[in-house]
Amino acid sequence: MKPVASVSLDLDNLWAYLKTHGDPAWERRPSFLPSAVPRLLDVFGERGLTTTVFVVGADAERDDGAEAVAKIVEAGHEVANHSFGHEPWLHRYSPDELETEVARAEQAITAAGAPTPTGFRGPGYSVTPQLLDVLRRRGYRYDASVLPTWIGPLARAYHNRTAGSAHDAADLFGGFGKVKAPNSAYRWGSTGLVELPVTTMPLLRVPIHGAYLLQLHQISPRLARGYFRTALRLCRARTVSPSLLLHPTDVLTAAEAPGMEFFPGMAMPGSEKVALLGWVLSLLRRHFDVVGTGEHVARVSGSVLRERDPVACG
Repeated sequence: MKPVASVSLDLDNLWAYLKTHGDPAWERRPSFLPSAVPRLLDVFGERGLTTTVFVVGADAERDDGAEAVAKIVEAGHEVANHSFGHEPWLHRYSPDELETEVARAEQAITAAGAPTPTGFRGPGYSVTPQLLDVLRRRGYRYDASVLPTWIGPLARAYHNRTAGSAHDAADLFGGFGKVKAPNSAYRWGSTGLVELPVTTMPLLRVPIHGAYLLQLHQISPRLARGYFRTALRLCRARTVSPSLLLHPTDVLTAAEAPGMEFFPGMAMPGSEKVALLGWVLSLLRRHFDVVGTGEHVARVSGSVLRERDPVACG
C-alpha cells in the first residue's frame, strides 16, 4: 500500500489578501471565489482527489461563498474552519475573542450547508495554547496551523516591505524557532488534538506549497519541478507523510486578482498555473494515497504519535 498524503485548500478570498496587505480596497470585499472554486474543483475532479477546504466564515455568509461551500460539499470534499475574519494575528486574541472567532465561522459554515467542522487552520499559521483549548472544548479533532520552517522572519520582512498596512507585523508568520516543530503529525499533549503540520521539505525545512513552486517556476520550470520531486523523495526517505497546502492564487491570473501584483507567481498565465498544479497533484498521487486532512488524521490517529506541550506552539 502507498503511504498516506493529504491535500488541503485554504479558501482565502481577494479581500482577505488585500486586508492583510493593508490595501483599503479590501473594505469593498472583492471576491474571486466564482472564478477560483470551479477551476480548483475541476483540477481535483480530473484526478479523482478528495481534499479538505478550509473556509473563512465571513465568506460562507455571503452568496458566492455559500455557493462555493455547497459545490465543495457536493463534490465530496471536507469543509474545515479557517476562522471568521481571516486575521493572521489570532495569537493576539483574548480567549473570549478566540471563542467567538471559531464559533462564528462554525455557524456560517454549517448555515451554508456543510457539516460542523472538526478541523481548524489559523490564518498566517497562527496557533496558541489558548486557541488549542478553544478547539478542544468545541470538539475539534485536529489543527493544521503549524508551518515548520525557518523562513517566517523572511516572509515577514517581505510583507513589511511591500505592504501599505499600519498593522504591527512584529510577530507575523512566527520566528526562526518554528523550524524546531515536527514535520509529521503529533498530539498537543493532554488536549487530545492532533496537529497535522503543513509539510516542508525534510532536512532543509523550506516550504513546498503553491506560492513557492510558482515563484521558482517563473525562474525556471525545470527548477520548480526538480524542487518538488526532491521534496517528495525526501518525504519518502524520511517516512514523512506530506500534507500539501494550496490556495486559490495557485490557479488565478493577475487580472482575476486585482491589487495582488505583490503576491508570488501572479505574473504567470493561468493556463501554466493550472498545468503546474495538475502535474504536482499527479506526481503526489503516483507515490502516495492522497486524501483530505481529516482522513489523513484519522489514518494516523491509530498509531503512536509523539506528544508536544501546547506551550511550545507559542
